Amino acid sequence: MLHHFVVLSALFAMSMSMPLPDFYSYSPAVGDGSGTEFSTAHDGRITGIRVYEYPNYGYYISYINGIQLKYGSNWTEVAGVNYYGNEKEMTLFNNEHFVQISGKYYYGYISEVMFVTNEGRSIRVGQPYGISFNFYPTHDGSELRFISGRQNGFALTSIGAHWAVYYNSTS
Repeated sequence: MLHHFVVLSALFAMSMSMPLPDFYSYSPAVGDGSGTEFSTAHDGRITGIRVYEYPNYGYYISYINGIQLKYGSNWTEVAGVNYYGNEKEMTLFNNEHFVQISGKYYYGYISEVMFVTNEGRSIRVGQPYGISFNFYPTHDGSELRFISGRQNGFALTSIGAHWAVYYNSTS
């Protein structure tokens, strides 16, 4: 229940500076949700992503430590941490956007994430171990606007996705 309050509070705070986006939808967070909440909400369109993975050597399970989204030419703060393990990055092409996030979670941590674009390109990080999830927008033409969830200082413990139609205010 607290998680939904945090998400709604973030949306309310975002809506104070701008109206709620058209055709908004939310893919509810998966995972145990322990730790501190995060949100990558930012103005503009997502142009890239970095995902940090802690490779748990000797075991079959890896954990997603952190995620950063790039809006225009600016990176958000790391949601989670980036000082353990490996980093993977993907830059989006013009008019390319994320239309799906899938992955797995296991024993309180996000163990795998895959972000898929409208052009069929994807980035996958982590190991396919645990319970599956699949996020996508409920409205045609919507795209990923930001992610939210929780992290415990070591890795991501939950993740949810926020979708909406993007309108460029300068066109």
